[in-house]
Amino acid sequence: MSAAACPFCGISAREAPAAIVADDGLVLAFMDLRQAVPGHVLVAPHRHAADLYALTSDEAAASMRMAQQVARALRAEFDPPGLNLWQSSGRAAGQEVFHFHLHVQPRCAGDGLLRVYPGGVPTPAKAGELEAMAQALRMRLRG
Repeated sequence: MSAAACPFCGISAREAPAAIVADDGLVLAFMDLRQAVPGHVLVAPHRHAADLYALTSDEAAASMRMAQQVARALRAEFDPPGLNLWQSSGRAAGQEVFHFHLHVQPRCAGDGLLRVYPGGVPTPAKAGELEAMAQALRMRLRG
């Protein structure tokens, strides 16, 4: 995808402005323009990959390594009481920019960000249902 068509490709190509935090050649970390909370950083691969499914194994590993490095820097600099690492793949998950990225966000109690269970904590699933899903996934993982 062209840098003009994808904002993160534009940042990667240094054609769009961004406050770069780190770049290891495979992935880069930069400050999110929309600071949901102060210190909100995005980690994205240089290569255009629309979502988690499009990443190579190396890009996935490099993204997590970079996210951990950024998280440690955020803790050292801002000492937040919490941190979220999240990623959305697909419109139904809330993905807005279709170039894989991880959000690394320092958190404070009551900051109003990411209410995980807006309707309350879900009732635990039955053990048989969980085992059936796990079995199906084990079969898929075996190929």
